[in-house]
Amino acid sequence: MGIRRLSALGLVLSACAAPVLAPPAEPPKPNVKRVASEPLPMTSAPVAEPVPAPAPAATALPEVAAQSCPEGMALVQRYQGPYCIDRWEASVVRVKADGSTVPHPFNQNVDGIEGEVRAISKKGVRAQGYISGKQAARVCENAGKRLCEVDEWVRACRGPKLTRYPYGDQRKANTCNDRFQVLDNHPVPILWKKDPLDATDEKLMWHPRFMNDKRLLELPNTTTPTGAFSKCANEYGVYDMVGNQHEWVNDPDGTFFGGFFMDTFQNGEGCEYRTLGHPFDYHDYSTGFRCCADPK
Repeated sequence: MGIRRLSALGLVLSACAAPVLAPPAEPPKPNVKRVASEPLPMTSAPVAEPVPAPAPAATALPEVAAQSCPEGMALVQRYQGPYCIDRWEASVVRVKADGSTVPHPFNQNVDGIEGEVRAISKKGVRAQGYISGKQAARVCENAGKRLCEVDEWVRACRGPKLTRYPYGDQRKANTCNDRFQVLDNHPVPILWKKDPLDATDEKLMWHPRFMNDKRLLELPNTTTPTGAFSKCANEYGVYDMVGNQHEWVNDPDGTFFGGFFMDTFQNGEGCEYRTLGHPFDYHDYSTGFRCCADPK
């Protein structure tokens, strides 16, 4: 065998004996925490958020102790930072020229007087109805607060255990102000039967003009005083976030949460109930709100 052929054969054997290098390992993926956002779809079970590692006691305790909320508000902790939310659905007072206030009727709108009224959070009163999201944002601002963001509202409703209803995952009768099985005693057809806009056209029953009739909330089986359903709450100490009145959140496209006294399950269950069908400047007898604020 010639020298050239032996040299070539040696190169081939060396190549076959060379070790095969493994592909480089992928860099480790970062440990990304899930950030609380909007509620889960009604078909999904609530998902608990990961618990962060506790901060050293020397720095955590003074910070928590220093946080406080205005009267009538509850403190809620979250990863983005703590916030305050009204314990009760908002009612409205009108500010007089001398700075004193008088209650504004819960069943009358605030059209044209948005700059003269402010929101309050108070137990044992009828919550304000007939108010739009835009107006609710204004009267919260007049009180030194703001309309709640979506995730703020949902977190406060679901409580520390992230349940579907404030009181748990299963809907219970007579726990909040809502119809449990039969959607009866609806004020709109009841009032229409007594005094229709036009007896020949029932579609007008659901027209905003009729839905804003102040007599609707004067009928029985409608809204109840705030906090009347003491079990419609959670460990945060917020009440009536499901049932009683729909509650606007800070969405310029128009969103309100929680259902109202007629229904808390047709557009999602409990804290996941969401209505998207009306613009931010819409109001009727069923629309209410509560405010949020930053702690001090």
